Amino acid sequence: MVFGKIEYLNLLPFHVFMKRFTKSSRHNMSMRYNKGVPSKINSKFTSRRVDAAFISSISAKNYKHVNLGIIAKREVLSVLVIPNEEDTTDKESATSNVLAKILKVQGEVLIGDKALKYYLEGKPYIDLAQEWHEKYKRPFVFALLCYHKDKDIYNKIQKLFLKQPVKIPQYILQEAAQRTGVKENDILKYLKYISYTLDKKAQLGLKKFYTQIPH
Repeated sequence: MVFGKIEYLNLLPFHVFMKRFTKSSRHNMSMRYNKGVPSKINSKFTSRRVDAAFISSISAKNYKHVNLGIIAKREVLSVLVIPNEEDTTDKESATSNVLAKILKVQGEVLIGDKALKYYLEGKPYIDLAQEWHEKYKRPFVFALLCYHKDKDIYNKIQKLFLKQPVKIPQYILQEAAQRTGVKENDILKYLKYISYTLDKKAQLGLKKFYTQIPH
């Protein structure tokens, strides 16, 4: 089984969970990881080079998924637009570039850990999830856990992952801080802005996004 792994901080709790899940005797399974940024993982998933992954909402529409995603109820801190006269997309992104256009926010789109670092520097920014919430009063769904096969396994992953908060071991937190340049405390604060449950409100937000995409 090949899983598309996006190594952004917003999925750190999920990667910690999966490490335990795949190693437990009860759920003993062979899982290989194919790493990449969201736009690359989308491509690998649609071409079936990976069996499952968190797929950008704009690409996930026509694929099977569980009720697990990357969701911002209000602000998200890691999907920003830097105010600028010239519009610039982020090549790592799929959904966020479209979201900026829908919201008519002008400037440079910045996503992921580099966006979080920019936010922590206190420079001017527009938080796209916050803008979305102010306009539509709904959460924004950035990605969904999609799969091609093994539905039962991913339903089990969803159920167990959402059952209780994942505690991130100190050594993993230290490694993440070293890799990204974001302090451990700031990582933990940031993760409080991320929701993983695709509940009714999030589903309504996702439907609204799909109706707003230019055809």
